Amino acid sequence: MAAEKLAGQVAWIGGGASGIGAAVAELFAAEGARVAIADVQVPLGEELARRIGRAGGQAIFTPCDVAQETEVRASIEQAVEQFGGLQIVVNCAGVVHVAKLDAYSSDDWDQLMGVNVKSIFLAVKHALPELRKNRRSYVVNIGSVSSFVGQASTPAYTASKGAVLQLSRSIALDYAADGLRSNCICPGITDTPMLRYHLSKAPDPDAALAERLRRVPLGVAMLPIDIAKAALYLACEDSSGITGTSLVVDGGYTAAAEWK
Repeated sequence: MAAEKLAGQVAWIGGGASGIGAAVAELFAAEGARVAIADVQVPLGEELARRIGRAGGQAIFTPCDVAQETEVRASIEQAVEQFGGLQIVVNCAGVVHVAKLDAYSSDDWDQLMGVNVKSIFLAVKHALPELRKNRRSYVVNIGSVSSFVGQASTPAYTASKGAVLQLSRSIALDYAADGLRSNCICPGITDTPMLRYHLSKAPDPDAALAERLRRVPLGVAMLPIDIAKAALYLACEDSSGITGTSLVVDGGYTAAAEWK
């Protein structure tokens, strides 16, 4: 039997209760990591931790608004107290607002930027004292194909995902000497609750999804587990030497402007 890739590691996962974050938590636990799930979705987070336990893994859930510094600090401290250290931080939390820029309020903008970007600053800031204790440590941030290309009626989301990619690079440069590697995963169309919310704004959500998938060479939406596998690669020494870059998982979406 192959050795568990994350045996002996502790992972803190922001936005870990559903979607991509939940897939990351379950996969990392299956690969031997002790997992701390941080999220505002309390019932989902608690059930996920129980499900991981029933499968033989180790997980805790900490209620946490990842845009609030005191809550992020407390969540990371709880993970360290429970598991005795911290080697991996995965920032999965994300929200989207579907509206043109002139329809946004300042509160809309600030709330989205808080969850999508500020959360990464807070998590890395408060995890660093523990991450620096390790010979190797890992930060994996979830960006988007919108880190590279525009998308209609989601100006704050697109701006935030561009920021996630650039912040991931800056973290990589500033903390390489501490043995920390920081990378960004950029998913394409992925079947998550956030995608379903976005599609719900269309008159016919199923038709909207079908039209989107016609622009994807592989013709299918990515699944959360597809993104989780990419996160696993970047959170262990399978990817040694890789830092400050992006891994696009999009079924070929950004490979060409036109493919048929």
